[in-house]
Amino acid sequence: MKRLILIFAMLALCAVSAAKAAAPASTPAPASVSAPAPAAEPSRDQIDTLAKQAIIVDADTGAVLLEKNSNEHMPTSSMSKVMTMYMVFEALKQGRLHLNDELLVSEKAWREGMDDGSRMFIQVGTKVKVEDLIRGVIVQSGNDASIALAEGIAGTEGAFVDAMNARAKDLGMKDSHFMNADGMPVDDHYSTCRDLALLAYRIMKDFPEYYHYFGEKDFTYNKIHQMNRDPLIGHVNGADGLKTGHTQIAGYGLMGSAKRDGRRIILVMNGLPSEKARQEEGIKLMEWAFRNFENKKIISKGETVASADVWLGQDPQVPLVAADDLTVVLPHGKRNELGLKVQYDAPLKAPIAKGDKVATLKINVPDQKEIDVPLVAGQDDPRKGLFGRVKDRFAYLLTKKP
Repeated sequence: MKRLILIFAMLALCAVSAAKAAAPASTPAPASVSAPAPAAEPSRDQIDTLAKQAIIVDADTGAVLLEKNSNEHMPTSSMSKVMTMYMVFEALKQGRLHLNDELLVSEKAWREGMDDGSRMFIQVGTKVKVEDLIRGVIVQSGNDASIALAEGIAGTEGAFVDAMNARAKDLGMKDSHFMNADGMPVDDHYSTCRDLALLAYRIMKDFPEYYHYFGEKDFTYNKIHQMNRDPLIGHVNGADGLKTGHTQIAGYGLMGSAKRDGRRIILVMNGLPSEKARQEEGIKLMEWAFRNFENKKIISKGETVASADVWLGQDPQVPLVAADDLTVVLPHGKRNELGLKVQYDAPLKAPIAKGDKVATLKINVPDQKEIDVPLVAGQDDPRKGLFGRVKDRFAYLLTKKP
């Protein structure tokens, strides 16, 4: 069921007032997490963070609860491995790859693991199951496993990266560019918190059957046991992924998510000074998001919001109904600050068909840009016959002011 976003709203539908505009409103596109709506600068009562870049998104509605330099290009370190895993999961879903397939470890993949960085400890010339490599990337953050999967899918890491960049653009990641499969810092390898939040949402939505790997706490390969570095798992109720990152140039970063009481929050942050700070900030921001906001459906699809005057219609008015359910994110303490009005080109001209988009519900919320929600005709309103039209036009001429 399609859902629309309203950030910082309240349950006050009775406040709707009809405000007739001079021109018809354009049809708005429903927003979603796949394209988080830009938020205004954080208000004074919002939480701050030590992270250089950050974003918190309500996954159910796409509402941006907090952002700090969320569109700023940044090195992503191992967080870009989530894009690598998107490509792997896509290959699995399309049948081009299977969990039980075994991939040959090249010298390049082995050497990548021997360089500075995290590794799975796979050995050159051996064959490793795809499912083990997946856990090697997600749980152990193995650079070597990332290269082995890239080469196994595309033949070379370069070809795999080209496909990564093309797919990222398809997903709407407008400010991302990848140069490798493991996230090691090189020139022109970057993303943004906003793009990574979008990626987190898409990997959950597109591959729910594989998302559980991100929540696994540990993995042993080649008799070497490693723990998942995610600082939220086991410390935040409902935390189940996604990925940490760390390099000297990027600092400490996290793509995190948690689901609680049916509600999911996505957090992306980067540029933290230490592993301890990453954990403390991650827990603080997640708990703040769950504690200070709630989701509420305030309009149901087909619910009448107002009515509009109709010119030359068999009925003088037509009901205006919501085209979709409207679920909002409500911050505590701001429930009385919502402004709603209906806008349409008055009067509407008959004939009108049920379901025609004829009006817009304009929603004003504090510290946010105005949000438009489409309203449709709740019933047919055919045009009057010739006699009725002549009668109405004559009445109009009699009442028209000179």
